[in-house]
Amino acid sequence: MSALAERVFAGDARGVARAISLIEDESPAGAELVRAIYPRTGRAYLVGVTGPPGAGKSTLVDRMTTEWRKAGQTVGIVAVDPTSPFSGGAILGDRVRMGAHFGDEGVFIRSMATRGHLGGLARATSDAALVLDAAGKDVVIIETVGVGQDEVDIVRTADISIVVLVPGAGDEVQALKAGIMEIADIFVVNKADRDGADRLVQSVAAMLALQTFQPDDWRPPIVKTEATTGTGVPEVIESIGTFRAHSEATRAARRRTRQEYRLRDLLSHRFMQLVEQTLPAGELQRVVDGIASREVDPYSAAADIMNRVRGAGPAESRIPVEGGPAKP
Repeated sequence: MSALAERVFAGDARGVARAISLIEDESPAGAELVRAIYPRTGRAYLVGVTGPPGAGKSTLVDRMTTEWRKAGQTVGIVAVDPTSPFSGGAILGDRVRMGAHFGDEGVFIRSMATRGHLGGLARATSDAALVLDAAGKDVVIIETVGVGQDEVDIVRTADISIVVLVPGAGDEVQALKAGIMEIADIFVVNKADRDGADRLVQSVAAMLALQTFQPDDWRPPIVKTEATTGTGVPEVIESIGTFRAHSEATRAARRRTRQEYRLRDLLSHRFMQLVEQTLPAGELQRVVDGIASREVDPYSAAADIMNRVRGAGPAESRIPVEGGPAKP
């Protein structure tokens, strides 16, 4: 595993791809890799791009990447796609829309499937971003599925969250929803050549006007773009730089909050693995059936499962490595 970590540190594209595959598979080797590279991460700037389907997020990411490459910065892209219910793979093919960068050694693009994980992000997205960070990328862009109001996981993953909206697709209503309003550090109204773009800008501005901002608070700008032509994209890059400078003093605190969320998420995932390995086969489903038939209430069932897991042995000796079997 140390050899693979060294390949990641060297920025070897095949090594990076292999590392992300191990993480996606939730294999023990993936967890060991994260342990090896973690001390050498934390330098890259993580940019989250989210918004409803059809807003032109991939085209915008492609244009943003071009601008950063002009400035001499290296870029990693994680495009999170919905999971096909049939093949289990990613089905949108965002990388096709970023084909201009395939031959650029300073850009690494990876599509990941959500595999049913809610909130717009694959479970392994954070660790994939760590790999790209360790590989020396200056900027890591995380483009999410775009599921609307529930698209809030990105704020727990990236240093900055960009919400992309598009006129004529009901976004005037979508923009009013608190979930997506609260996560945005920058609003981008893409396809601004369409009718209704100015109305959408006004709708977002009106909602921002209802929020209370302190003198030192960041007020999210609204930037109009036409990603297909690149119009407005330099202004987006400039706004990202302004936000980065503004939030530098609080960056450490924001990252600490994100790591706490990640730890809690991992603990929840590991505990469920432990439950499934501790209970007899089919027992969890029988408990669920009992709750559904009102034979037992959910709180009593949860307490019973907790007691049974506690009685199965010391937790530290049984918690499995991510994707691996429990220790005997």
